[in-house]
Amino acid sequence: MAEYQALQAKLEELGLRKWDLPAIGARCEIFAVRGIPGKTLSRDAIVANKQQILDRLQRRAEEYNFFGRNCARSGALALMEEFGLGNLEVIRALSPFPSYGGTGWMCGGVTGGLIAIGLYGGSDDIRNQDAVRNTIGMARRFMVCFEEEVGALTCRKIHEDIVFGRFMDPAASPENMKAFGEAQGFEKCSLFPGIGARIAAEIIIENISGEKN
Repeated sequence: MAEYQALQAKLEELGLRKWDLPAIGARCEIFAVRGIPGKTLSRDAIVANKQQILDRLQRRAEEYNFFGRNCARSGALALMEEFGLGNLEVIRALSPFPSYGGTGWMCGGVTGGLIAIGLYGGSDDIRNQDAVRNTIGMARRFMVCFEEEVGALTCRKIHEDIVFGRFMDPAASPENMKAFGEAQGFEKCSLFPGIGARIAAEIIIENISGEKN
């Protein structure tokens, strides 16, 4: 069950946050030059530092959204950075996915989390149905957890019920985009890729640790 007051408190915090744009931009510039660095994941280190990882991931997904103006790309980027997944072609491919092509459907925080789960649990072998079943199982848990925490999965409903009281539809026109920015949309909508990244990371860490499969 979504805790409306907690969500509102976080939205207010994001609206008031002083964003360190030079530092965020410097991290993004490193990605542009070097790509996503690969990592060898240490089960023990990840389990021991789980809370720190989750907090860092949520914060970075929020920052990347405010800086890059794309909720799908930002959540995925934070997860890919943390776990050493994928490459920048994935980020490029996510460009049209905020609000499912700006239509008001699937929230980019959901899309970014699902992409990272696929990169973690999927396989390059199209015949590997075990990997497909594993990632679908993880994805179903992710979707349930996101909806329980936020109260919705679609951009339209999140706008209407949680953030603005109406669907801002920023992709519809320059005027709508201006209104969205004036309503602190980029600040406040950073909440949802942050939540999505955190939930996806929890599921990935559980998988790494063997708690759930």
